[in-house]
Amino acid sequence: MEFSESEVIAELSKIFSRHDPRVLVGIGDDAAVFTSPLQKSVITTDMAVEGVHFRREWSTPDEIGQKITAANLADVYAMGATPEHLVVAISLTGHESMVWIKELARGIEMEARSCDVLVIGGDIVRGPVITISMTAIGQIDEPILRSGAHVGDKLVITNLPGWSAAGLYLLQHKINVSAISPARCVERALAQFRAPSVSYPAAISLRGAHAMCDVSDGLLIQAGAMATKTKFVIKSDLLRLHPDFADLTGLAAQVGADVWDWIAAGGEDHAFLAAGIDLPGFEIGEVVQGTGVELQGVEKTPKGFTHFI
Repeated sequence: MEFSESEVIAELSKIFSRHDPRVLVGIGDDAAVFTSPLQKSVITTDMAVEGVHFRREWSTPDEIGQKITAANLADVYAMGATPEHLVVAISLTGHESMVWIKELARGIEMEARSCDVLVIGGDIVRGPVITISMTAIGQIDEPILRSGAHVGDKLVITNLPGWSAAGLYLLQHKINVSAISPARCVERALAQFRAPSVSYPAAISLRGAHAMCDVSDGLLIQAGAMATKTKFVIKSDLLRLHPDFADLTGLAAQVGADVWDWIAAGGEDHAFLAAGIDLPGFEIGEVVQGTGVELQGVEKTPKGFTHFI
């Protein structure tokens, strides 16, 4: 590494430099200091590890920055909260160029700026692989919990999950994408994996939900995390009616994949799953008595990502 930590911090301070009267001490000290109105605060942390969550041969540094930022912001919005600040810690191997680091920071800043969120601090260390840890802080009146669903609620999603998993499949299997038609489906899948496009306004529109969750680890896994006091019945015939279903199914057929592995078990799309009455969004099922999740109309159990298996 041909530059010091202070030089990196100086460059990042320029990129993240925006005025906010609530920030008393920003980047450059041991910790950030900010004032806050007398509200409830929400805080979440997410991590991305090179080789597990991203690969530099698959994604540009700005895409990596956007992706980890989107994951954090989506979690805050899923609670019914408004994100305000981010703190970012990163381990670098020592072989990255300043250009690469600055592009990563610009990706973080681009996604943060889209939600009017400020990066106010963090840490940089050396490690065997690049690891990015990000903490998001926001304000909330009353949180929307995963466990708040009521019997009789309808289940809605903000967008069809599976596109990010499709992009990962194309890259992992080294698919010759030039032979796939239409090309827009390939482009969408790869883009959604590399830097997911999250509908934050859709999450805001769901603030009347009884329960909500960010679908980051797969639809069935996240629904299972919500269905601890009630049972979630997800109906494949409703999912098949989604406007994106035909495109995603066609892409899966051309590459020999099971589309339900992508839709029901794929992750990192950051769609929002909500339970409630008269909610905006696309209806995919209902809440009934019992516990757990039932996916109706799919014979084979979808396979997806797990963290430690």
